[in-house]
Amino acid sequence: MSFFLLNSRILMPAGLCTALLCHACSAPAAPPARPQVRILSDSTVQVAAGPQYARSGMHNFFWGRHYRALWALPVTVPVVQLRTAVPGGLTPVQEGGSFQTKNLRLVDRNGVQYVLRSVDKDATKALPEGLQDGPIGRLMKDQTSVINPYGAYIVPRLAQAAGVYHTNPRLVYLADDPGLGEFRQSFANALYLLEERPEGDQSLVASFGNSTRVESSRKVFTNLLASPQFRVDARNYLRARLFDMWLGDWSRREDQWRWASFAAPDGGIRYRPIPRDRDHAFFKFNDGFFTHIIGWVKSNYQTFDEQIRLADVEGLNRAARPMDKSLLVYLSREDFRQIADSLQQQLSPAVIQQALSVWPKEVYGLVGQEFEQKLNGRRNQLPAVADKFYTLLARNVELPGTDRPERFVVDMPAQQQVRVRVYLRHTTRPDSLAGQRTFRTGETSILKLFGLGGNDVFELRALPPAGMTLQLYDGAGQDVMLGTAPPTSTRTTVFDSGDGNTLTLPRTVKVKKYMPAANEFDAAGWLLRHRLY
Repeated sequence: MSFFLLNSRILMPAGLCTALLCHACSAPAAPPARPQVRILSDSTVQVAAGPQYARSGMHNFFWGRHYRALWALPVTVPVVQLRTAVPGGLTPVQEGGSFQTKNLRLVDRNGVQYVLRSVDKDATKALPEGLQDGPIGRLMKDQTSVINPYGAYIVPRLAQAAGVYHTNPRLVYLADDPGLGEFRQSFANALYLLEERPEGDQSLVASFGNSTRVESSRKVFTNLLASPQFRVDARNYLRARLFDMWLGDWSRREDQWRWASFAAPDGGIRYRPIPRDRDHAFFKFNDGFFTHIIGWVKSNYQTFDEQIRLADVEGLNRAARPMDKSLLVYLSREDFRQIADSLQQQLSPAVIQQALSVWPKEVYGLVGQEFEQKLNGRRNQLPAVADKFYTLLARNVELPGTDRPERFVVDMPAQQQVRVRVYLRHTTRPDSLAGQRTFRTGETSILKLFGLGGNDVFELRALPPAGMTLQLYDGAGQDVMLGTAPPTSTRTTVFDSGDGNTLTLPRTVKVKKYMPAANEFDAAGWLLRHRLY
């Protein structure tokens, strides 16, 4: 939640801003003490997720009402006991979490991993210790109220209907359970989401595709860039990304995903995405004076409204842009249209209503109708959102190879079209097609091809028309660049690192000597684009 560290000078003159900031934070949200719990029975309690977020009218005016009423609402929740949570019980093994969420990893008797994720958050751990209890720290903690504390709880039914893999969080209250052992003091008496941890052998979990191997983004992207035999199911990933937009979940960086792996008929491996951590789904940010202004500046902090902002689909997807550019590079506009139409049909009003019904009755009574209206409104926009998403990605395309030897073939199947085919090179049999796509001058203005590692071959059988810029980057290895096209006017440039490449090109193709940047040289460098160091 680093958006709360935005420099106050963008809001108003420093003196006035400081005065209002100090006033707004002079009576900060109470520290997250143990919540007041009303015991209804041995198996249920009534408790509010965060009563400390209820604030004065003046504070709400400047910093937003957000979901404060929902945080302060007592809800009826089942009590979980670790010895009976799953057959054979659960044993805590490791405390973890991010700067915001407190996690406790657990295992069952078969070694299957689960995780308790705190419903309440605390982003102040990302600050230097001296700032955590000051005005900035208190404001960051207060702005936890932008999150719907029960949002992640309704996602599984929606994801199942959409055909998207998902975790299965259970909203639970963990009392002073002796089974916590050494973690008892830190984790007792609080609300949590209890869910499977998507890692390793998940052959018994249908919502992970019964995959026998679920892997991290770092592992998967390392494999994808090592060899074309590893591929992501791009249409499935697009389905998951459109589902993200429908939920208003803007925080979809690489670490928010795990990947279910499956053997492919050709002997390779195919990955399907498992989105995780829905903390920022249903984000509500623009209902305060200051937060509304911040939302203008930081366009990825978009509020979950009845309408998706078509003019700023780019902002909504900024966190996932490196992944989107790499994983969706071979899909066409028609692919985007088909997936959006399919989602629109699957996420029917009846499905939405059924998913919302899993909320505690108190939560549904407060926001159920509002969410039903918003989800249906956004559902109607899915085709338009998908078309805008495609348009943004198609404008400037970066198509990477791998560290294996490949052959890039560029030709023109029709006027104003450029086709790129990428083949895996073989020595004892014909090259095998790894991927292809046809680009149109009205959609794509810049097309960049990156050989990365391996001794690659680039074949220019035709030169792109004037409406498209083509750039070829050799990367590591000793590459061959051949131009059999006639020397027509073109905006094609070959970037030659001078490491022994062979260039036979039409005279109209520019050749520039360059020193490759780390993130365009080989597979290890390309990982830098994905923040996977």
